[in-house]
Amino acid sequence: MKKIVFAFLAMAMVSTSIFAQEIEPEKEKQQGHYNISKFKQLKEELPTPNKQHTASGAPGYEYTQQKVDYKIDLVINDENHTISGNETITYHNNSKDVLDYLWVQLDQNMRAPDSQTPDVRGGGPDALYSPSKFTKKFMGKPFQGGFNIEHVKDVNGKEINYMINRTMMRINLPQPLAGGGTFVFNIKWWYNVNNYREDRGRSGYEIFDNGNSAYAIAQFFPRLCVYNNVEGWQNMQFWGRSEFALEFGDYDVSITTPKNFILNGTGVLQNPKDVLTNKQVKRYKDAQTTYDNPIYIVTPEEAEEASKEKSDKTKTWKLSAKNVRDFAFATSPSYMWDAMAVKLNDKTVMAYSLFPKEGKELWEEHSTRVVANTLKVYSKHTFDYPYPHATSANVQMGMEYPMICFNFGRADKSGNYSERTKKGMIGVITHEVGHNFFPMIVNSDERQWTWMDEGLDSFVEILAENEYDPEMFPMGDQPKNITRYMSGDQDRMSPIMSQGDNVFNYGANAYAKPAAGLFILRQTIMGPELFDHAFKTYATRWAFKHPTPADFFRTMEDASAMDLDWFWRGWFYTTGNNDIGIKEVKKYHITDKPTERAINVYKRYGLTADQLPPSLYLVAEDSEEFTEDLKGKKAEDYSILNEYIESNFTAEEKANLKAPKYFYELVFEKPGDLIMPLIVEFEYEDGTKERKQYPAQIWRLNDKEVTKVFPSSKAIKSIKVDPDEQTADVDMSNNSWPKTTETKFDEFKKNQIKS
Repeated sequence: MKKIVFAFLAMAMVSTSIFAQEIEPEKEKQQGHYNISKFKQLKEELPTPNKQHTASGAPGYEYTQQKVDYKIDLVINDENHTISGNETITYHNNSKDVLDYLWVQLDQNMRAPDSQTPDVRGGGPDALYSPSKFTKKFMGKPFQGGFNIEHVKDVNGKEINYMINRTMMRINLPQPLAGGGTFVFNIKWWYNVNNYREDRGRSGYEIFDNGNSAYAIAQFFPRLCVYNNVEGWQNMQFWGRSEFALEFGDYDVSITTPKNFILNGTGVLQNPKDVLTNKQVKRYKDAQTTYDNPIYIVTPEEAEEASKEKSDKTKTWKLSAKNVRDFAFATSPSYMWDAMAVKLNDKTVMAYSLFPKEGKELWEEHSTRVVANTLKVYSKHTFDYPYPHATSANVQMGMEYPMICFNFGRADKSGNYSERTKKGMIGVITHEVGHNFFPMIVNSDERQWTWMDEGLDSFVEILAENEYDPEMFPMGDQPKNITRYMSGDQDRMSPIMSQGDNVFNYGANAYAKPAAGLFILRQTIMGPELFDHAFKTYATRWAFKHPTPADFFRTMEDASAMDLDWFWRGWFYTTGNNDIGIKEVKKYHITDKPTERAINVYKRYGLTADQLPPSLYLVAEDSEEFTEDLKGKKAEDYSILNEYIESNFTAEEKANLKAPKYFYELVFEKPGDLIMPLIVEFEYEDGTKERKQYPAQIWRLNDKEVTKVFPSSKAIKSIKVDPDEQTADVDMSNNSWPKTTETKFDEFKKNQIKS
C-alpha cells in the first residue's frame, strides 16, 4: 500500500470509539466483583507446582516413586473354588520420607460377610431374582468371601504386627523405613472365589454347560497401596466401583492348576514345555513369527478333549513380569488359545486370545485381530507398547490388567449372534486392551480420578474402533451422543472432576463425557496435529509414572501453546452444557449518503452533517433509510472508494481485493453455560456453501451473545451453526436461519430418541 487517506482513517478511528459509546446505556452505580470470566486461569483449582510435578506438566527433577516386587506361589482348588497364596513382598522406599508403616489393599474383603459395601447401596427391590440370588439375599447366610490372613512375617519368620481396617491392612513396621531402604515380608492367605455370574464382580469363576470351570482371577493377593508426595498413602477404602492405585514392580508368580487347564496371564510363560504338549509348544513358537492371521496354540479339538473329564493331577505355570503394576490371569480346561504377532516399529509383541467353544463363532474371527489393531493404534497415539504380549480372555465381564483383560461376547446356544453383540465385543476388547496404556502404564490413581483412565482410554478407543471397522464405528457419532446426558437432570450430575464413588451416571460421567471432550479438543478446538503431539507428550512423559489431573491439563497446554483453561473449567469442573444459536440476522446495503446514526454520533462532538468526512455507510434493509436502488450495489460502485483504491494500491493488490455486494449483521446467542468455538455454515442462493469457524475466545467479553458483520459477494439463503454437530450442542432447534417451525421441545425429543 502506497499511502493512507487521512479522512478514511479519521472516520474509522472516531466511529470505532463513538459507536461503542453510542450503544452503552447509562447504568446505576454497581458494586465491584471478583473475576467471573469463564476464561479465568485455573490458578485456584490446580495444585501449586513443585519439584516433582512441575508447572509444565512434566515430572520434576526430584520426582520419585516407590517400587514393590512380588514372589507369589498360588494354588487353585477347583473342587471347592478356593485360592490359597503365599507371597513374599519386597518394598523399596525410593522417597526421602521415613515410613512408620505400610498400607496394603485387601480388595477381596469387599466380599467379606461383614463388608459395608451392601450397606452403602440404596435402592428398592430388583425387578426379578433368580432362585440362587433370592436365597442368598433373603434366606441364607452371606457369601463367605474376603481374605483369610494366616500370617504376616518378616524374612526371619518372625510375626509382624498388623491391623485390618476392612479393605485396608496396616503393616506396623518393626522399625521405621528410611528413604532408600527396603523391607521384605511374607503374607500367607486364602479365600473363597466368588461365582461372578451369580454374584457379579471384577473377577471370579463361572461354570460352563459341560460342568467345567473358568477362572478370571484378579485382586487375588494383598497389594501395596501407592505412597507419593500428592496424597501420601492412597488409602481410600474399596467400595467395589472406583478401581485401583498401585505401584510398579517385578513379579514372579507360580500358579498350580488341575493338569487339564490352560492358562495365560500377566508376564511371560517361563516353562512352556512343562505345561503344554510338544505340538502346542511348537505352535507357541511359530506364532511369534506369524503376522497376517492368528494361528491356534491350543486348538478347538484339544480344548474339547481337555474338557471331557476333570483331572486329579496338577501342573504349575510359572510367569514372570517386569515393571508392571498388577497381576491377573485366566484359566480353564475349556479354553482354546490363538495367537498372532504384531509388528510395532522395530519390535514384535504377541496378541493372544483365550476362549471356550461358547465364544468361538465371534472370537475366532475377531478377538486377536482386534487386540492387534488396538496395540497399533494406541501405540501410534502414545508410545510403542512395551510389554511382550496382550491377551484377551473370554469372560462375561469387562475388566483390565497388565497384559491381560477379560472381555464379554458370545453367541447363543445355536451359534448365532447379532450385530449388536459383535459390535459390543469389538468395543469391549478394544477398550480393555487399551487400558494397558491408561492406567497400566500411564499409571493414574483410578480410585480418585476415574476419568483419567476410563475417559482417556474411551477417547483413543474411538480412534481404534474406527480404524478396525469405520462402517460399524463411524466417527460422525462423536460427540453428539453425549448431548442427551448433558441436557439431563442437573440433580443427577456431578462434574467429571469428582471422586469416582461419588458420581451419578458413572458411565456417562467417567467414560463418555471426558472422551467426547477430548474428541472436541482434537477435531474442533486444537486440530489433530496440535492435539496428537500434546497427547503423545503427556503419555510419554508419564509412562510408568503417577500423573495427576493437573499434569494432564498442563502438558496439553505446554505442548500445544494453547490456553485451554476455559475448556478444562467448563467441561471438567462443571456440569454445564453447550447451546449456541442464531438470535437475529439483518441484511445491510451500501450507500454514500450519511445515515441518521452517523449524523447523531458526530453531533455528540459538536460536528454537523456537512462536516462528515467522505464515507460509506451500511443501511439495514428493514430501516426507513433503505431504498430499493441500493440493492445490488457493490462497494466499488462508489467513486469515493474507487479513488481511494486507485491512490493506495498497486495493480497486484487491486487484483486481490474482494468486492462484497451484501452485508449481514449476525447476532449469535449462547443460552448454554459452556464456552465453545462458533462454527457457522453459509449456504448461498446459488447453492454453494462456505464455512467459518470463530475461536472460543469470541465469547470472552460477552458470555451471552456476540455480533459479527459478514460481507459477501453472494446473497445468503440460509445459515447454520455447528452443522456437523461437533460441539455437543444440546439444542439444535436454534441453530438455523431462517428459523424452522419445529419447536425446541420437538427437536429435543428427536435428539433423545436418536441418542
